[in-house]
Amino acid sequence: MIILMEEKPLIRILLSITVMLASWSVDAHQPVLNSESRTAKSPYIIEEPEISKAIFSELMGEPHYYRIDSDSRFEFYAGITVPKIDNCPISKKFSFEVLDADFGLIERKDGENFNWWPWYEKHGEKWYWIGPEIGEKFKSNRFYKEGTYYLRVYNETNSGQYVLAVGETESFPISVIVRMLFTMPKINSTFWDDVKCPETNKDG
Repeated sequence: MIILMEEKPLIRILLSITVMLASWSVDAHQPVLNSESRTAKSPYIIEEPEISKAIFSELMGEPHYYRIDSDSRFEFYAGITVPKIDNCPISKKFSFEVLDADFGLIERKDGENFNWWPWYEKHGEKWYWIGPEIGEKFKSNRFYKEGTYYLRVYNETNSGQYVLAVGETESFPISVIVRMLFTMPKINSTFWDDVKCPETNKDG
């Protein structure tokens, strides 16, 4: 009896992991929650830049900075999206830049003048507004040489929720799956389930 009682929590965890693996195919990004403001002096560190990740975050008055360090040439991909709430129009648009180690501009993607379009992510069963990308059709189309790079995410008011997608190679080791068991409920509630239609910008 004691053994059975000890096995039940483990069985529930294994079942949860199995369900999550079934709902997240090899086409999915690792979901990551960045709940802190990240400045140029204290950026969010993106490890293994070729591994695909979806970084959920919110601007609260300042741009966000992300840092990539690589000692070898790597395939680069980055794109910006926004969680789509029911039938609400998009309320905030986001732009992003790729900067070199000295914060010099390499590439800029203008989200304000981009035609954002709705997209249903079938594995996570969520809707997104798709913004500009450096790449093509969610895939990398270029290499960056070794070195340090920064990504800067911003908009006119430096406010609103966004998702920064980076990398292309899909990878879901057990450590990531276990982390998802704890982070996905919070991501779903913070970015979809508990969110009402926000007020739109004057320019739509």
